[in-house]
This record gives sequence, structure tokens and C-alpha cells, in this order.
Amino acid sequence: MLLQAFSSRFAIGLLATTVTLPMPQPLAGALVGLLISLPDAFAPKTDPGILGTSLRFGALAGWAAKMWAT
Repeated sequence: MLLQAFSSRFAIGLLATTVTLPMPQPLAGALVGLLISLPDAFAPKTDPGILGTSLRFGALAGWAAKMWAT
């Protein structure tokens, strides 16, 4: 369970900072976080806050990538 959570959050951080979509980087990061976390949110006995934290973390990673790139 811990490895699953780590790999999911690692994928969000990695992809949210490297994806190039025709939208602002924080919004693209939030979209990546949402799409990666959907399978975890549909799994039985999971906390419904998974999607919310993934959206926030993805947006934060996208914002950080935008700020460090300029």
C-alpha cells in the first residue's frame, strides 16, 4: 500500500512538471494529478480526499515548474 502511494505521488510530481499542454502550467499539473489519481480513488476503502490532494499537489508542482523555468 505504501509503495502504491509513493509511486502514484512520484508520477504526479514527475509528469506534472514535464507535461506540455496548451494551458497554464498549474492547470496542466492539476489535470495530470487528477488523471493519475483516478484509479486510486476508485479502489475500495480509499479516502475520498485522494482526488483533492492530488489536484493540489499537481497544481503546486506545475506552478513550481513554471516559476523555476523562468
